[in-house]
Amino acid sequence: MNYFFLAYFVVLLVLFQKIKYYSTLQYMKERISIIMPFKNEACFLHETINSIIGQSYQNWELIAVDDWSSDNSFEIMQSFEQQDKRIKILKNRKAGIIEALKTGRQKAKGIYITRMDADDVMSVNKLECLHKTLLLAVGKSVAIGKVHYFKSNGEEIGDGFLKYQNWINKLAENRKSFSEIYKECPIPSPSWMMKMEEFDKIGGFNSLVYPEDYDLAFRMYKAKLCVVATNEVVHQWRDYETRTSRTHENYKDNRFLELKIDYFLALDYNKNKTLVLQGAGKKGKFIAQKLLEKKINFTWICGVKNKIGHNIYGVILKDSKIEQKDSQIVVAIANPEEQERIRSDENKKNEYFYFC
Repeated sequence: MNYFFLAYFVVLLVLFQKIKYYSTLQYMKERISIIMPFKNEACFLHETINSIIGQSYQNWELIAVDDWSSDNSFEIMQSFEQQDKRIKILKNRKAGIIEALKTGRQKAKGIYITRMDADDVMSVNKLECLHKTLLLAVGKSVAIGKVHYFKSNGEEIGDGFLKYQNWINKLAENRKSFSEIYKECPIPSPSWMMKMEEFDKIGGFNSLVYPEDYDLAFRMYKAKLCVVATNEVVHQWRDYETRTSRTHENYKDNRFLELKIDYFLALDYNKNKTLVLQGAGKKGKFIAQKLLEKKINFTWICGVKNKIGHNIYGVILKDSKIEQKDSQIVVAIANPEEQERIRSDENKKNEYFYFC
């Protein structure tokens, strides 16, 4: 009788090992497409591409699209292409990052898709972590991971970037990336992965506006995707003075605000509630102008005594201490302490949207 149970146990163990083996094979068959535009990144490309080649998950393809480089970036990428058949180099059909991303997507054949910036570095287990996280997800999902800013010269990261990094990572840790989507882009472009079919359903890289990564995050939010996250740092984000997000006109504050306003009005604005704008600083005034242009009625409130009662753009500023009921309140106040005060005073009957 003991021999029977022993034999039964051995059979089960063999079956388990076979299932585990074939599951691993199936896991490794799932190709991940990495889309990476590049332009004049010669000084970073070796480190970037080597971080991809060194991934713990090896079933990937890199679609690298040259956006009209004037240095030797294209030649560097050609040398990598000759060494590794998983790397494919394309020329951008038109110009700009959106067109480059679209060009890359057309050639991608993976089951999953993610992005890479040509001046950054992948953590060695980035693809593996994001892929495993998606495998455990149920329904329509986007997998995200934590990010880490660094500087090539070893200097410390500025407070602004450090706060952004910590904010993104805290949202990811708590699985609440969409909870503060109007504050800033909560899912940066190099830190996500999706099934290709789900990605295409939300419009892929076919953004008509900049900043394109923030627009994609809003489309994820619109599609009600479930955010699933790994607690691992998956992406090393390089900061330097000439980085595109620092210098290009497409990434100025007003572009972000316009995008926020448009998506708020399309996705969360409730015509049956009073819309309240809180804050009369630079951003508050910009939002007010846009709402007036779109003929959206709103109440404008402010906590600065010498501004209360003033007529700005034909709207009289009211005291923020006046109780608001059944309202949607757009908070355009950048001061962190004042934001915390507002959060502590939040009326549960109102909805709050932080635009700073």
